[in-house]
Amino acid sequence: MRASLIQIAVDPDESVNSRRRRAAALVREQHGADLVVLPELWPVGAFAYQSFAEEAESLAGPTYDVMAKAASDAGVWLHAGSIVEKAVSGGGSAEGPGTLYNTSLVFSPAGELVSTYRKIHRFGFDKGEAVMMGAGDELVTVPLPGTGTGTGTGTGTGDGLTLGLATCYDLRFPELFRGLVDAGAQAFVVPAGWPARRREHWTLLARARAVENQAYVLACGTAGTHAGVEQAGHSIVVDPWGEVLAEAGPDEEVLTVELDPAKVATTREQFPVLKDRVLGVDAPRRA
Repeated sequence: MRASLIQIAVDPDESVNSRRRRAAALVREQHGADLVVLPELWPVGAFAYQSFAEEAESLAGPTYDVMAKAASDAGVWLHAGSIVEKAVSGGGSAEGPGTLYNTSLVFSPAGELVSTYRKIHRFGFDKGEAVMMGAGDELVTVPLPGTGTGTGTGTGTGDGLTLGLATCYDLRFPELFRGLVDAGAQAFVVPAGWPARRREHWTLLARARAVENQAYVLACGTAGTHAGVEQAGHSIVVDPWGEVLAEAGPDEEVLTVELDPAKVATTREQFPVLKDRVLGVDAPRRA
């Protein structure tokens, strides 16, 4: 399986519509890949908080239109990164009409929107995304064709992979990824807008999530600058043993790598640590 991560640069002097067109062209150039991934909030910039409300869109908005066609033209599964979603109705996890979410979009090779994921862990503590956006409350997996019914213990078969979806700051919360493994994930797709000053954390955490869950990690970041915040770039693909298969530099780049879906099952069978998980341990007693 061939995966291409598009580490697009966010230039504050480039309009959102222009960047949409440019990203779509880059997706089309990946014809022949099986899976293409874009970063977090690339249309507006992950740290451009002042633009979130203005650039917010519905799931069927302008980014949807452009990315659906790009996926269809290229004939690829497309994780189109994330957008600032403006909820159009209540129900489900929506806090109400008009609530903003950091929402990922996944398209089939036919250009159909097959899945969405609202970011669960919002970054910013008491400002930015943390106070401006609602939190998702659902774990999301996406089975690509040929995927077996993996259970997180090495029983997945076939030529595909079940993807578990996460976004940027989610990478710091291992329990989310354990939940995705329990839901059958064999690879994690993590679009991000990760700051350059914490780049070492990005690489360390990507490898840790791969090792502890014996799964591929495809972590796609942005290049350039978001509202004065320099981006780390350095998109990375890690295999289920924790080996780095490919890593980008700091600038705009397309990272392409071949994945072996069978390696997930093989790793989990040969070193079956997931079978030794102990759940429900009581809190320690005080002396």
